[in-house]
Amino acid sequence: MNVNDHSGGVSALPNSNPATLRFFAALGALIIGLIAVAWSITFMHNQEAPRLIILGVALIVGVPGVWGFFWINNYLVSLIPTESIRSKLQPWVFLTPALIILVIYLLYPAINTIYISFFDARSDNYVGLENYKFAFTDPNILIAFRNNILWITLVTFFSVSIGLIFAFLVDRVRYEALAKSLIFLPLAISFVGASVIWRFIYAFAPAGRSQIGLLNAIVVQFGGEPVGWLIEKSFNNYALIVIMIWLQTGFAMVILSAAIKGVPIETIEAARIDGASALQLFFRVIIPQIRGTIITVATTILIGVLKVFDVVFVMTSGQFDTEVIANRMYQEMFRFRNFGHGSALAVILLVAVIPVMIINIRNLRQQRGS
Repeated sequence: MNVNDHSGGVSALPNSNPATLRFFAALGALIIGLIAVAWSITFMHNQEAPRLIILGVALIVGVPGVWGFFWINNYLVSLIPTESIRSKLQPWVFLTPALIILVIYLLYPAINTIYISFFDARSDNYVGLENYKFAFTDPNILIAFRNNILWITLVTFFSVSIGLIFAFLVDRVRYEALAKSLIFLPLAISFVGASVIWRFIYAFAPAGRSQIGLLNAIVVQFGGEPVGWLIEKSFNNYALIVIMIWLQTGFAMVILSAAIKGVPIETIEAARIDGASALQLFFRVIIPQIRGTIITVATTILIGVLKVFDVVFVMTSGQFDTEVIANRMYQEMFRFRNFGHGSALAVILLVAVIPVMIINIRNLRQQRGS
């Protein structure tokens, strides 16, 4: 009797429960995985480690490691016996890592940048609003503000307008896919790559010398004098803006073309029966029905333009009155080593972007509601 009771007691121990064993095995694997991730991060920061080994560790941690992390966590949640608790926890298995990354790499740096903006160049002494006063009074930064307004206005207007026209016209050509691919192609190029391409287009050499720049070669061919497209302050900003329009028009065209295709054919046919011309059809029927998409495209481009840096940095580095806020922020932070000024400019950019993002989100919600 005692033996039987003893054996029965052994079988009732938690260690003999398969579900419990699986739980502790999964938990142990999760802990080992987290230790491995912590080690790999430390290893990848080692400047003396071989680059190929660092690459291998990054691939192993970044692909199978992430997959295993989600799989183990999902399995642990699935072992919870209560359905209501399990259904509530399961979404957080996939959301929590992303939220942690957002907090570490976005929220914390943003809060820290705001904090640093109230201190001096080396973040030693509190200076209050002096950095913001500098941002709104320094002549060079005022030029950057002026240029940013110019970029926002022209790039957003022309990118959306030209993209809308192309979207409307390309749908009527025989080789629609090919035409769209050619117009969209610049967007596949990085901003730095596009800037390098346009540097050759704008390249300048004094009169009498061979012109390797496309525009100046054309000008000289027709008997004109070569022009310093990037150093002439009267139009060099417009020369840079053209690059951004060239890059963003394809994006606007693709999104707006999809929106135009979504306009009910019955509406278009009714307008044609009523005698509407092509222009009336375009402005009075199609545009009102894709207004939400136009706003979304415009605000998306506006946010990108507000943060423009690559084009200006590669083409002129902000010289010849082509400075913009993002480039000036970089210069203050990494060239002049003035963290207070650089952080203040970063905060100003953040504050300028937030209203545009709110408009974009509200517009998307209205579109979903309709």
